[in-house]
Amino acid sequence: MTESLSEMLQRIEASPTTAMTDRATELRAEGKDIISLSVGEPDFATPPHVIEAAKAALDAGDTKYTPVTGTMALKKAAALHFQRDLGIATDPSQVIVTAGGKQALFEAIVATVSHGDEVIVPSPWWVSYPQMVRFAGGTVVPLRTHAHRNFRFDPGEFEALITPSTNWLMLNSPGNPTGAVYPAEMLKGIGEVLRHHPQVMVLSDDIYAPLNYTDGPHATLANLCPDLADRICTVSGVSKSHAMTGFRIGVATGPKWLIDAMGKLQSNSSGNPASISQAAAVAAFEGPQDFLADWRERFRARRDMVVAAINAIPGLSTPVPDGAFYCFIDASELMDRFGGDDRKLALHLLDHGVAVVAASAFGGKNGFRISFATDEAVLEEAIRRIGAALA
Repeated sequence: MTESLSEMLQRIEASPTTAMTDRATELRAEGKDIISLSVGEPDFATPPHVIEAAKAALDAGDTKYTPVTGTMALKKAAALHFQRDLGIATDPSQVIVTAGGKQALFEAIVATVSHGDEVIVPSPWWVSYPQMVRFAGGTVVPLRTHAHRNFRFDPGEFEALITPSTNWLMLNSPGNPTGAVYPAEMLKGIGEVLRHHPQVMVLSDDIYAPLNYTDGPHATLANLCPDLADRICTVSGVSKSHAMTGFRIGVATGPKWLIDAMGKLQSNSSGNPASISQAAAVAAFEGPQDFLADWRERFRARRDMVVAAINAIPGLSTPVPDGAFYCFIDASELMDRFGGDDRKLALHLLDHGVAVVAASAFGGKNGFRISFATDEAVLEEAIRRIGAALA
């Protein structure tokens, strides 16, 4: 009975991306031929040196509790990652290790958002951002972005939404579901706005940082605006960069008061992340990184193939994503066939053997998101099915 559920839980919904992935798995178990493009999971194998580190930890008997917020070895490795890969100088004492990046984001929001607080979230957004804010009792303030501007916003549009109740801006670059990348000049403009509004903090989700297809290096706010470091929490991890989704390791850095607050929450919820996963993550951060260039080029080639194929299907269009491994596809011309409901469109495609996620799940409309983090031959067959389903 819903009457037995807490007020907090009644404010949120289950993740539509995991729901669609679970449904695709169920249909496969029933013997149906389903291609899932609904989940953001690299299809590459976890690097061998990471696997060996996990095995070595098992052999050494490292199977006990660790400190709640992570081992010192991993905190130091994460600090190395933040400095080397994101240009953020941090101390291990300002790092927390979590069971995936999602937990870090959740803890930062729940630790700081109360009833009446407003959180500005660019949309289309990753499905869990608004749910986290609502769970904490905050109000989601959408910052609309559009395909013709590569799903980026102007700093002035951000400032126009700030009120005395605003306490967070959520940034995700490269972004899920659109692949949007915020260039350095735009981030500097955001930093200038923040200097006029000292109550606003920034939650910067940089989990897709290695998958940037622009000519320039990855840009992140804490690096570009070090004077604002005490108001920025940057989240990263190994799931996307090292194909370690099942290991469930995220890392975050920010002002010590916030990291300590997140640790307080973690100590009373999940406790420490898995010890073996932490040992593997140390190897991921400290070991060879050269494979990332090859992975990035393979993703780029898949992106180009998928974008061309989708844009060749009558009624569908997608911009070229600058990062991550998603295409956010517009199907406005076809929506009359589905009563204007893109969830019905997604179910129609599922009936034809392809699992996608409706745009409305991400705060968008009239379309769907697909992941191109899968084998090229599978992608070609999936897009053939999409074209056939909509013909």
